[in-house]
Amino acid sequence: MRTIVPKDKPLAEFHNMLLTAIAPRPICFASTIDKDGNPNLSPFSFFNIFGSNPTTLIFSPARRVRDNTIKHTLENVLETGEVVINVVNYAMVQQMSLSSCEYPKGVNEFTKSGFTPLASDVVKPFRVKESPVQFECKVRDIIYTGEEGGAGNLIICEMLLMHVADEVLTATGGIDQEKLDLVARAGYDYYVRANKGLFEVPKPNRNLGMGVDQLPESIRLSRILTGNDLGMLANEQILPDADSIEVFKRMNKDLQKIHADNADESALQKALHQLAHQFLENNKPVDAWKVLLS
Repeated sequence: MRTIVPKDKPLAEFHNMLLTAIAPRPICFASTIDKDGNPNLSPFSFFNIFGSNPTTLIFSPARRVRDNTIKHTLENVLETGEVVINVVNYAMVQQMSLSSCEYPKGVNEFTKSGFTPLASDVVKPFRVKESPVQFECKVRDIIYTGEEGGAGNLIICEMLLMHVADEVLTATGGIDQEKLDLVARAGYDYYVRANKGLFEVPKPNRNLGMGVDQLPESIRLSRILTGNDLGMLANEQILPDADSIEVFKRMNKDLQKIHADNADESALQKALHQLAHQFLENNKPVDAWKVLLS
């Protein structure tokens, strides 16, 4: 067995080892606002419940390893002392991942990731409508574990209200874990689906995905493409050019058949969205874009 002394390894390498070894970790999808009322939405996997009376939830927007900066969530909590913690299920994982792009301060991640802000009852930050369980919280304390990159900032929250979607409740009022379909974070690109096992979500584009708000309306409002599909499409920064789309169209027989068989614009759009969905299910967003733009 190998013994590792933390200071003997580069911080980024050691950080990744820890995230791989201590997994799966539940995801705190934290909604905050700054002192001017600008919303922020960001996921954190340093998170858990630490007491039920009072209900105590703790999460940590740690200092960035690469440059020792702090995150907008921490800045907002320091300004307002409130947060909504939303749980993340499989149906929203791609949009959640997109929201973790490091957009500039003041950019609304609800808009960029395509989530619906829902007014809270007792705190100012919005809830995420698509999340099956939401906790409205007051911040009671913050514990700083250090001042260097990778140091934790433990935000200790008291839950004031809990909201649970009807569709995940049992007949007796409990929560059905199968219906809840939670996901958790593991190392690198890996996540865990509670009732399925490991799967991968490529880390968000460091050059910032375009965002769901930039998708054409016909795609954004599609009845075929899912929230996860939109999240993957919106994580792309540069769309394929006309030449690459034309080459793809000539080589893909399914796409050729769709264009040959569907003279009606509505039928064509439906067929293209169905084919794009298949590519997205196989983690091929660029090919999906080529289909949609063909």
